[in-house]
Amino acid sequence: MSAGHRPVLLREVLQALAVREGGVYVDATFGRGGHAAAVLERLGPRGRLLAIDRDPEAARTAASWAARDPRIAWRQESFAMLERIAEEEGVAGAVAGILLDLGVSSPQLEDPARGFSFRREGPLDMRMDPGRGESAAAWLARAPEAEIARVLRRYGEEPAAGRIARAIARARERAPLATTWELARVVEEAVGSGARGRRVRHHPATRTFQAIRIHINRELEALEAVLPQAVRILAPGGRLVVISFHSLEDRLVKRFLREEARGRVPPGVPLPAERIRPRLRLVGRAVRASAAEVAANPRARSAVLRAAERTAA
Repeated sequence: MSAGHRPVLLREVLQALAVREGGVYVDATFGRGGHAAAVLERLGPRGRLLAIDRDPEAARTAASWAARDPRIAWRQESFAMLERIAEEEGVAGAVAGILLDLGVSSPQLEDPARGFSFRREGPLDMRMDPGRGESAAAWLARAPEAEIARVLRRYGEEPAAGRIARAIARARERAPLATTWELARVVEEAVGSGARGRRVRHHPATRTFQAIRIHINRELEALEAVLPQAVRILAPGGRLVVISFHSLEDRLVKRFLREEARGRVPPGVPLPAERIRPRLRLVGRAVRASAAEVAANPRARSAVLRAAERTAA
C-alpha cells in the first residue's frame, strides 16, 4: 500500500464481503491495494484475488504483488470488462465477493501530472488511463458550448452550467485551456463574486472538475455496464459491495440493487409473483463513515457503502 493511502470504510467492506479463506474475490478498483491487502490477509493458500484497474500505476502495483503472491491475478482494464475478464481467468460463476470502490483514488488526486485536482497545477488530463482516450483539455478544446453545459449539468449537477460553459468557450478563443489552474480560474470568474462572498462548502470549480472527469472516463456508463455483469459472475452466496462518492453513482447503485432484490420481469411478460425470483438479497442498510474516520480521512465524508448477496436463482 502506498504511504499515506487510507482505504475508505475498510472494516465495513470486510464485514460486507464476509471473506472466506478459500474464496475467489475480485477487487475491480484495485487502486493502491488498500482493500485488497486486507482481503489477502484473510485468504488462505487456496484463496484467490483478481485485481482489476485501468490506471497504469495501479496495474504496476498489482503486478508487483502478483510476482510475490501466487494467489493474485491482475488485469489492466476497465471494470466494464469484468465478465470477460472473469471468464478468461476461469472464475465466472465462482466468485465469492466483488468490491467496487468508485471514483478517483487519493494517489490520483494527489499527483498533479494526472490533472484530476485544481488544488495543484498540472496538465488538464483527467484520464484514468492516460494512454487511452481523449484528455479533458482536448475535449474542452473541441466540444460545443451546449455540450459542455450539458455535461456540467448532468454529471456535476452544476446550477451555473450555462454560465461556466460560456466562459470556457470565450477563454479558449484566446488560448486553449491547458492546465488545471487555468480551468479553475475560468470557472471561479464565471461563478462570480457572489459565490465567493457566501459561506460555501466547496471550491466553485469542484462540480465542474467532477463532471468533466466523469464524462472523460465514461464512469456512469461503466458502472451501468458492470453491475449486471457482477451479478452474473457471483456464486450463490457471493457478495457485491459498492462504495459510491456522489449522488449520481449512489442512486444508480441503489436502484439496481433494489430492482434485483425485487426480481426483474421482462416487459410485457405476465408472471405470477411466485415465479419472480430475485437474483440478489440486500445485505443491511447503506453504511457511511463514522465521525472518527472522516476526521482521519476527509475523503470518506461522502462515501456510501451498499452490499447485496447473490441468491440461488
